[in-house]
Amino acid sequence: MEATGTDEVEKIKSKFMSAWHNMKYSWVLKTKTYFSRNSPVFLLGKCYHFKTDESGELSTDGSNFDKINAEISGNVEEFRKDFISRIWLTYREEFPQIKGSALTTDCGWGCTLRTGQMLLAQGLMLHFLGRAWVWPEALDIDNSDSESWTAHTVKKLTASFEASLTAEREPKILSNHHRGTLKRNCDDNEMRNEVYHRKIISWFGDSPLAAFGLHQLIEHGKKSGKIAGDWYGPAVVAHILRKAVEEARDPELQGVTVYVAQDCTVYSSDVIDRQCSLMDSGKADTKAVIILVPVRLGGERTNMDYLEFVKGILSLEYCVGIIGGKPKQSYYFAGFQDDSLIYMDPHYCQSFVDVSIKDFPLESFHCPSPKKMSFKKMDPSCTIGFYCRTVQDFEKASEEITKVGVQVTRSIPQPERCVCALRMGKGRESASPFSTDVLLFLVFIAAFTVTSNLASFSFRPILPVGETWGEPGRPWERGAGRAGAGGPTRWHS
Repeated sequence: MEATGTDEVEKIKSKFMSAWHNMKYSWVLKTKTYFSRNSPVFLLGKCYHFKTDESGELSTDGSNFDKINAEISGNVEEFRKDFISRIWLTYREEFPQIKGSALTTDCGWGCTLRTGQMLLAQGLMLHFLGRAWVWPEALDIDNSDSESWTAHTVKKLTASFEASLTAEREPKILSNHHRGTLKRNCDDNEMRNEVYHRKIISWFGDSPLAAFGLHQLIEHGKKSGKIAGDWYGPAVVAHILRKAVEEARDPELQGVTVYVAQDCTVYSSDVIDRQCSLMDSGKADTKAVIILVPVRLGGERTNMDYLEFVKGILSLEYCVGIIGGKPKQSYYFAGFQDDSLIYMDPHYCQSFVDVSIKDFPLESFHCPSPKKMSFKKMDPSCTIGFYCRTVQDFEKASEEITKVGVQVTRSIPQPERCVCALRMGKGRESASPFSTDVLLFLVFIAAFTVTSNLASFSFRPILPVGETWGEPGRPWERGAGRAGAGGPTRWHS
């Protein structure tokens, strides 16, 4: 009887907290976001231009779309379709009770798990759908509540633009046979894509059976000493995601693996071994790999010297985003404009959606408008993600990441260069700092050596003055190496 009473108290407490958080976070989609017309916008490796003859800013509420010519509005629309097509995973309420607790919502504590889900979802979308895919219904989302994009205005401009193009050239007439073939091929491809679109979302459903749902992630988190209701850091979430993918039983997921960098270092031999491992069926084939690199971009605050490096990473086609945020709030960073990061915010409490039913509604899994945040507000702890379909893609990604680091180094005056490592080597035995067989690339440091065999790359944080490296396994520890240094503030990779 006493246990029953306790459960009832917990349920009432949970409902009260859900109501409070729903009110607290309801403003998230009601704020306007402005984009400059004169600067390119990058979104997960793609670049969009909103440039016009007029200077100023473009509001995402559509209030000044009438000032943009038809050609530019097409690019705005493409960006919007691309952004909305990314999978958005937010706080939910009234889902099945989490095992070992009375919680039926993750409001107030699950934001980093949600941003981790978004990053993994983007990797799976690249794997099954490709980067060029966009949701056909992206522009049909009703965004009246968010006071943001005005789809009707964009559609009018696009229709006008298409009409003007049609008037300028003779339409190409296809035979009935060709029209039928194209329609069948298009329909088959769209049907396949829609099946995978729904399947990917269903893997992140808020039910105990969903492979990457909140319930499963919490179960995997218990091995790291975490329980439902705890706050999860970006590095811990990276390892939880790796375990979740390893444990997934869906045959479709056997062709994907996750690698988490150790002490900020990616060892090529380990990545390639994972990619070349046998499928469960015994079939010899290479797996796609999602590489997660937990890093700390500074000490107590993010060092602004990292801005160009982060922008360079988000410009790569292999990047699947960053699990980051600002202190106490986690965001999924997917792009940037100038010195502002573009993100999706999980701090919006939505009702539970049963993804096991046929044709479950998709709208709440797609964000109607992007948000921006100044880079200087970013919390230094984050996890960077990359997706490589093949071993050749991994080798190309390694080269591209190295180029980003080199370009950033050269762009910063020598007196301002600080420590951050991007290390390339043959493998574990040759990946120690200052080895002759290692490219030790210290971002923002003048001297570095290049070798022909690039096998690992590593990211190291900029350490505040007076702080040193910790012991192996604890790459950054406040006061490490100094007797009596204050605070147990640590970051574990």
